Amino acid sequence: MRQLCCRRIMWKALLVSMLLAIVIAPAVLAKAIEEPLQTYRGVVLSIEAAEENPLEESGYQSEAFDVEVKILNGPFRDQEISVYHITGGNPSYDIIVEPGDKVLLEAEVVEGELVSAYIADHIRDTFIYLLIGLFVLLVLLIGGKSGLRSLLGLLITVILIAQVFLPLLFRGYQPLLLAVLLSVLSIIITMIIIGGMNRKTLAAIIGTASGVLVAGVLAYAFGNLTKLTGLSHEETQMLMYIPQETQFNYQGLLFAGIMIGALGAVMDVGMSVASSMFEIKKVSPQISLWDLFRSGMNVGRDIMGTMTNTLILAYLGSSTPLLLLFYAYNVPIQRILNLDTIGTELVRAFSGSIGMVAAIPLTALVAAWLAMRDEQGRVGAASEAEHS
Repeated sequence: MRQLCCRRIMWKALLVSMLLAIVIAPAVLAKAIEEPLQTYRGVVLSIEAAEENPLEESGYQSEAFDVEVKILNGPFRDQEISVYHITGGNPSYDIIVEPGDKVLLEAEVVEGELVSAYIADHIRDTFIYLLIGLFVLLVLLIGGKSGLRSLLGLLITVILIAQVFLPLLFRGYQPLLLAVLLSVLSIIITMIIIGGMNRKTLAAIIGTASGVLVAGVLAYAFGNLTKLTGLSHEETQMLMYIPQETQFNYQGLLFAGIMIGALGAVMDVGMSVASSMFEIKKVSPQISLWDLFRSGMNVGRDIMGTMTNTLILAYLGSSTPLLLLFYAYNVPIQRILNLDTIGTELVRAFSGSIGMVAAIPLTALVAAWLAMRDEQGRVGAASEAEHS
């Protein structure tokens, strides 16, 4: 009993230390960045065609408007201003507004006076918050306490990424090493919150961490073999021109993204396999180690059948516009497979999938061994109690 209490105290101390690190890290890593513009929320009152349009003779189907906007927040709340708004005939960049639309304004404020402003985008966060609220509500209603623990684990992972991972990347730290540390830390905290501090959780942690590391190693190996640059996406290319002039390891960013992308699916598999195996052991305490391992593998195979499809289809779904372009121009398959963009997505998808598949036997093996040891420990503790 003393050993069990000591172990629980150690687990709790470890978890509390990790949570404190997450809370304290942002304050340590925070870097003040001066905002050249102030952002406000507004509602469009009226729209009129402007007298002048600087793009009128450029050949583009552009239009210019004088838009009356009422500011909804900040020191200029309820103030009505006129905003010059122009569209260039490109639906990718144009912001089409109508009276009643709520918009984001980027305003230049000098010595407390609003000098100028422009419409930066539509306000979308209201409905995004509504969708997130619906997700949280359903998880809590259906999952109860388990759902609450899942949400807490998700929240901590998001905080780790936003307040620790990204600031350290921005300072030029090695992306792959940070991804490994973040993944392991996230796995430990999330698994403890969801499963508690026990052998089942330990098995899930070991199996999940092993699977994620397998995905990272494969991404690194095949990313180098296929000479992926990490610059296949427009967002990554834009990092080359940020004003802070941070020198990023773009290939490392790619590998780190692959590891983090695989994290959720591998955690799902690890906990599912470990949980099912300990339940089997609980119902059939006389089961042998080999039979328990085989049962875990059978459960893992059923999970693998759907989860591999989930990962691959998720990547294919995000690449649908690109696939349509290939289809429209009849690009040959040999050319497609040798593109940096496609190579990146294929390495991402299959590295993550292999990491998830590898987590199944690793988790099953560790869970079987720990479950048998757990049973032996209980028998030993019972015999000691009888003799005493």
